[in-house]
Amino acid sequence: MALALAFGAPALAAEPAVKSAATPAAAKPFLWENATVYFLLTDRFNNAFTGNDLAYGRNADAAPLRGFMGGDLAGITNKINDGYFDSLGVNAIWLTPPVEQIHEGTDEGTGKSYGFHGYWASDFTAVDANLGTETDFRNFVEAAHARGIRVILDVVMNHIGPETTIDKAWPQQWVRTEPTCAFKDAKSTIECTLVKNLPDIRTDSNEEVELPPQLVQKWRREGRYTQEVKELDEFFKRTGHPRAPRYYLIKWHTDWIRKYGVDGFRADTVKHVEAGVWKELRTEADAAFADWKRANPDKKFGDDKFYMTAEVFNYDIAHGQTHDLGGGQSANYYQAGFDSLINFGLVRDANKDYESLFSSYSNMLHGGALNGYTVLNYIDSHDYDQPFDRERKKPFESANKLLLAPGAAQIYYGDETARKLDAADAVGDAKLRTFMNWDELEQNAQRDGYKVAEVRAHWSKLGLFRQAHVAVGAGVHQQLQAKPYVFKRTYDKGGVRDKVVVALDLPTDKVSIINVYGVFANGQKVRDYYSGRTAVVKGGKVGFGTRNATVLIGQ
Repeated sequence: MALALAFGAPALAAEPAVKSAATPAAAKPFLWENATVYFLLTDRFNNAFTGNDLAYGRNADAAPLRGFMGGDLAGITNKINDGYFDSLGVNAIWLTPPVEQIHEGTDEGTGKSYGFHGYWASDFTAVDANLGTETDFRNFVEAAHARGIRVILDVVMNHIGPETTIDKAWPQQWVRTEPTCAFKDAKSTIECTLVKNLPDIRTDSNEEVELPPQLVQKWRREGRYTQEVKELDEFFKRTGHPRAPRYYLIKWHTDWIRKYGVDGFRADTVKHVEAGVWKELRTEADAAFADWKRANPDKKFGDDKFYMTAEVFNYDIAHGQTHDLGGGQSANYYQAGFDSLINFGLVRDANKDYESLFSSYSNMLHGGALNGYTVLNYIDSHDYDQPFDRERKKPFESANKLLLAPGAAQIYYGDETARKLDAADAVGDAKLRTFMNWDELEQNAQRDGYKVAEVRAHWSKLGLFRQAHVAVGAGVHQQLQAKPYVFKRTYDKGGVRDKVVVALDLPTDKVSIINVYGVFANGQKVRDYYSGRTAVVKGGKVGFGTRNATVLIGQ
């Protein structure tokens, strides 16, 4: 796979403070292999309008952290326009599915829950009213694009929302409601329901099906039935696909590309769907993206290709291109159309020392089994119950190991503000989904030996360094010095050349002088992106007159 290179993201000054407006500057190269992706649950991020906090007759009767809390699309847009993401060096936002969810709540054994997370769809063609309107979604995408930020849409091919007293399961030709997955082999992982009462879409079926009557009735009430059917007719005529369940979903998902210009998909529950289905989705997504760029030549990011990353639960970078499904069966999801897989391994690998972590990842991505591909690293997420540093006692180390690891990086909302991941009154994955801690950031709350604003500033400096230098995530790693720890990253592909030197765990009781080992020549002026200072290399070394534990050197 050729590395995807594009230009268009605005350059940003190495200042941690949040800016109030975009700063147009010289274009910087963008690589998905070096992307800094900010993943947020829309309902838990920022509430712009309280009037849409409970839509469709939903009630505030959920178990702790299992109901809608008010975050909305306009809330994300406001933070984009405030420069919040700019100041973190974020160049892609992944948001949970914004599609209309089941209207009622249901108890999965952890108390009454609603579809605030976006994974309980009832209509894949509509924006959930709790999150806003189609106009709000369009405004969000356009605001992100105006800042050089790509948008990654979370898509679900595996299931619809649970059945409730008012949300009925779709017809049996569309979904299966049993058996529950045993996860012993491909069949017992794919042709089954993930959990009880989560109807599984028959993605294996080629049987032609009519629209679910629930959608027909709903679309008639909303006055859009004729238009929706017309578009479906055109899709099936153009593609020649049978009117089987998966092709309806492929049409509905790719409409979000054609309509709004989203730049990529994060695919949910990937190993619970046949690998070939993802390749079919990729083909239609690429076509939709090309259509959108042709229709919006003034809005596109250069020659960006559509991007797809996969959530294959428990995939580890050490697995390379193969994921074991049990029973002697495996799948290669990179060959099924994905540019990257989410790396669950960093949660464990972050316990290693820097060099063991960084060198093993670089070896895998450059010359190893993943050469030409990448991974999306994370240290915690919305549904992984073993996050690195659950108690938020190591937020600075967390930043270093996530944002400086080879590969793309996914910041889970609030990583940069040490948002708590262990809400005492919540059960299960709800503990990981507290509302964004804006109040702690504003008050610069004191925690275990640190202040929240200091953590945010550290993440900001590393994020801006990543944004300015593609070598950080996409380059080849090499240790230069063991103690204090110094390494270099170099990138030289497709006419783009970049190199950096990073020093970590420096003594803070004296000014540090860094040996750059010839990476930068004598007489070259370089910058420390951590302090913002510049200096000239002399005698193979450089000093910035600082006593910081971290130095980030680039041109």
